[in-house]
Amino acid sequence: MPSLHDATGPRVLFGGDYNPEQWPEETWADDVRLMKRAGVTSVTVGVFSWARIEPRPGERDFGWLDRIMDLMHRHGIGVVLATPTASPPAWMGSLHPETLPRAEDGSVVWYGSRQHFCPSSPVYRRYAAAITRDLAARYGDHPALLMWHVNNEYCTFCWCDGTARHFRRWLRDRYTTVDALNEAWGTAFWSQRYDTWEEVIPPRKAQYLRNPACTLDFRRFTSDALLECYTAERDIVTAGARRLPVTTNFMPFWIGQDAWTWAAQEDVVSVDVYPDPADPHAAQYGAMIQDMTRSQARGPWMVMEQAAGAVNFRRVNVPKPRGLGRLWSLQAVARGADAVCHFQWRQSRQGAEKFHSAMLSHAGEHGRTYREITRIGADLARLGPRVAGTTVTSDVALLHDWNSWWADEQEGRPSADVHYPTVVRAWHRALWEAGVTTDFAHPEHDLARYRVVVVPHLYLLGDTAVDNLVAYVHGGGTLVSGFLTGAADEDDRIRPGGMDERLRDLFGIRVVHEWWPLPAGEGLTCDGPRPFRATLWAEELETSTARTVATYRGGELTGMPAVLRNGRAWYVSTLPEPAALRELLARAADEAGVRPVLENPPPGLEAVRRGDLLFLLNHADGPLTVTVPGRHHELLTGGLVDGPVHLERHGVAVLA
Repeated sequence: MPSLHDATGPRVLFGGDYNPEQWPEETWADDVRLMKRAGVTSVTVGVFSWARIEPRPGERDFGWLDRIMDLMHRHGIGVVLATPTASPPAWMGSLHPETLPRAEDGSVVWYGSRQHFCPSSPVYRRYAAAITRDLAARYGDHPALLMWHVNNEYCTFCWCDGTARHFRRWLRDRYTTVDALNEAWGTAFWSQRYDTWEEVIPPRKAQYLRNPACTLDFRRFTSDALLECYTAERDIVTAGARRLPVTTNFMPFWIGQDAWTWAAQEDVVSVDVYPDPADPHAAQYGAMIQDMTRSQARGPWMVMEQAAGAVNFRRVNVPKPRGLGRLWSLQAVARGADAVCHFQWRQSRQGAEKFHSAMLSHAGEHGRTYREITRIGADLARLGPRVAGTTVTSDVALLHDWNSWWADEQEGRPSADVHYPTVVRAWHRALWEAGVTTDFAHPEHDLARYRVVVVPHLYLLGDTAVDNLVAYVHGGGTLVSGFLTGAADEDDRIRPGGMDERLRDLFGIRVVHEWWPLPAGEGLTCDGPRPFRATLWAEELETSTARTVATYRGGELTGMPAVLRNGRAWYVSTLPEPAALRELLARAADEAGVRPVLENPPPGLEAVRRGDLLFLLNHADGPLTVTVPGRHHELLTGGLVDGPVHLERHGVAVLA
């Protein structure tokens, strides 16, 4: 499998999406001049250019793209060439309306935006394969080409008749017989039994609650159907003699793709990450997405898109303060990124994203954004030879599984206020604030190398995953689990006793009598070593061998266990307030021999080790002074540090 460094050598790629087809050709020379000044080493070309390349069915216009590829090569800028299949031309939707996706209520999702294709459509797939083959034949050996970027942000759902036929084929492969499907879906409920495959349809808009097992399988199917589109194009671009790495860009922590499965099909894992500058916890959100992507990649990865300033898709889109873009770019490098790219190079003057910032903003080369981009390019040029290809290691893993998330989102559940990503983010934030670097892992992964494994909330766990967790603790690991974990099997069938019996034995729980969700804005006090507030959820538990660490106080649950410990296995039946969760996880990590990167750092400081380098990142509102023992070489300035390190607001130091 080719890697990013096969194509680039030991450097951190820097650049962004470049859409020259949106601009007069006389601007291209100026673009290259400014790219070179900013330190741009790669551009992603062609992401949304299908209508330009194929203006009418079967026609090809490659002349402009030939000139762009040659221009980039002459100036030493590499090209990540995209297949343009994320946005079919208008003629496809007009001539072939069967390629357009249908919503849950059967209405047509029309062309006029992007991602307007049904992943199951044979016509769409045929056109996509044809244009991909022609791109690969024409540019596969071009010296400017660094890697392939297939499609863009796969995010399409469809409930059309063609999708229904594809879904039925997928279900046949999974269950073989209709009887097995009926058993897995529990269709004895509400007279939902199917007699033939032809009766099965996707979970379209219905009179009341839909079958949750059907909805879960449809989520699985949709991820797989999109993956089929990706692998079909990937196999085309890799068929030539020159094998270059291939990627597609994930949206951050998005529900529609099982990224564990997808990452195994990519040479390079990439992600688009857009923290909100107005979010006081944006830095932690960025770190979480970076940790997740690094873990999917099992090594270096790339930021395919980030904003140079403001975005345009929030209710209020604030710009990044001075220095924040640099701070977040270097945070990604600290957490394993070997490419830092933006959407996009030149800010659009027309279209839906003209208010979305770019490396070269409407203010031009004299604007603040371009000056800051130039500084980032210089930083990455200095760091690249030392950092590229090195790894980030962790003694802690946070378990995450899309199947559990999908099941968690079902319509008829105890609390619609339990939002899986919010719970995962809360647990990651607790570890991040404790200074503990965290990997993500699937519950069936080999966990033996981790001292601590945390499970924020995995409602659905298959038998293999359950056995894996039990074996991990019996092998000497420390497990800390959040609420409603292991309640259902892989078919979303509730386990007897309210939790898998093996997990109840592991946590020292006899039975889960009741799940007790807490109304929004309400909470319970918990008594323990230090009182704390329980939020979102509670449970009425009866223990067997567990020791109670904290109990509920107030209401029906007074005196009942909130936090349990059974040897090296902890169970937390609520979502503790942030400080309490941080303290609990820090305690478990410390007892397991996990140490923070820096002891007692000042508030707002993030410290991360990558290879033999220590990154210090200032997320506080003002300057910070950090004490780091020993004498160090500071790579960004080239100076020596022997004593306290002073960081400006949004400042970064990289110590060797």
